[in-house]
Amino acid sequence: MKKKILIVDDEKQIARMLKIRMEASGYEADVANDGLEGLAKVQQSQPDLIILDVMMPKMDGFEVCRKLKDDPVFKSIPVLMLSVKAEEKATDLGVIAGADDYMPKPFEPEILMEKIRKLLK
Repeated sequence: MKKKILIVDDEKQIARMLKIRMEASGYEADVANDGLEGLAKVQQSQPDLIILDVMMPKMDGFEVCRKLKDDPVFKSIPVLMLSVKAEEKATDLGVIAGADDYMPKPFEPEILMEKIRKLLK
């Protein structure tokens, strides 16, 4: 059975590119374009991994991550945060929010795929 990855990113081009890459790598992929839609899709589809952007409308990635990690049903789903906020403070906030890994934008696709494979083991 294919692993399911949910991509939560308000930048539609990045979300589409990530979805294509995930599907080409043998994963099932779905997209949400803001934090609230992301939370709803997690509840609907229970993905195996979430790629979560930080800066989004309605609810930022830190808040989405905190809500997921505070919920016993969803806290075991690995969260990989993506952000143009590459400074240490953003990484620290990602860790505080409960993210399992953090990747600055722009990213190298090979490094991203390596992190995904590690998180899905």
